[in-house]
Formats: sequence, C-alpha cells, structure tokens
Amino acid sequence: MQNSQPVTVSIARSVQPGYHRQFAAWAHAGQELAREWPGYLGSGWVRTAPDSDEWHAMYRFADAESLRAWDDSDERKWWIDSAGSIMEITRVEHRTGIEGWFDQPGDSRISVPETVVPPRWKQAISIFLPFFPLSLLANFLLHPLTGSWPLPLSVLLNVCLLTPMMTYLFLPLSTRLLRPWLQAPRRDRGKRN
Repeated sequence: MQNSQPVTVSIARSVQPGYHRQFAAWAHAGQELAREWPGYLGSGWVRTAPDSDEWHAMYRFADAESLRAWDDSDERKWWIDSAGSIMEITRVEHRTGIEGWFDQPGDSRISVPETVVPPRWKQAISIFLPFFPLSLLANFLLHPLTGSWPLPLSVLLNVCLLTPMMTYLFLPLSTRLLRPWLQAPRRDRGKRN
C-alpha cells in the first residue's frame, strides 16, 4: 500500500559568497514552477543568519508519488541546472507527520546523523504550556469587550489573535526552552533497573 501522507522535504544549501541575490531569485523561480505542479502544498526559504551562506528550503507535497513526479520532472531538472555553480546541496531530509515543527525528522531518509524526535505526548505538552496561560490571559483581557458577543465571534477573535502569537512567538520559545527535554533520548522500555 502506498504512503498517502504529505511529505516535507528539507534541503540545506550553501551559497557562494556574493551570489545571495541571484540565489534568492533562483529560489523564487523554483517556487513558481512547483506551485503549478499537482500535489504541491507549499514551500519556503530561510537564511540561517543575515551574514550566513547557508539557506534552508522546505517544500511539501500531498504524497510521496506527487513528490517523486516533481523530483523527476524536466521542469525541476532545468531549474536545478540553472543554478549553475552558485550553490551546493549540503543536506536533504524527507519528513512525514508534524515532527517538522520540532526541527527533527519523523519518518525520514537522512544524509546526516539521526536525532531524537520527541514523542507526541511531549509535543502536546510543549504546545499546552504556552497555550493555556496565553488563552486564559486573552480571555480575561478580552472579556470586557467580548462578554456580550455571541460565543462563536468571541472565540473567532481569540483564535485570530492567538494563532500568530503562538506560531511566531510562543511555540518557538517553548520548543527552544524545552529542547533538552524534547530531545532527550527515549529509554528502552524493555530494560528496567
């Protein structure tokens, strides 16, 4: 049976100094080509630091078959070849599931040493810890304004305010603070002292 889970590909590329503007234009062109491809779900690029030569790309397809069709396409081959010698690939990972939010591969094929994926219960706790107090605070502060509103509108306002705060501030902070615990190796349940 074929795997129908979405697949996220993470690629690290090292860009030749002085070619970052060209590389950014090249990356944008690749996104535009992929956007029209069946099964394409999205992509993005991020530079490690403003003065870094390392760039990370992530792109996602609906399933392994769609990804394979894109990877083997003439359009992608042309696009990759058009980069010339301005960059080289330093790492490629394929991920399924939500583990990508926690910076480690889930089901993966990796060309670098494998690291620990936190169990789902740890992932849930790392989301709950910032979400509960933030939600409580937002409800407390917004209640004077939304107390007489219908519940769906009040919840909608809360979700619209909290989602970006959780995504861009509190989840990254939570996973960074909890990283030693999240990344701790799992104990073998068969070996008890």
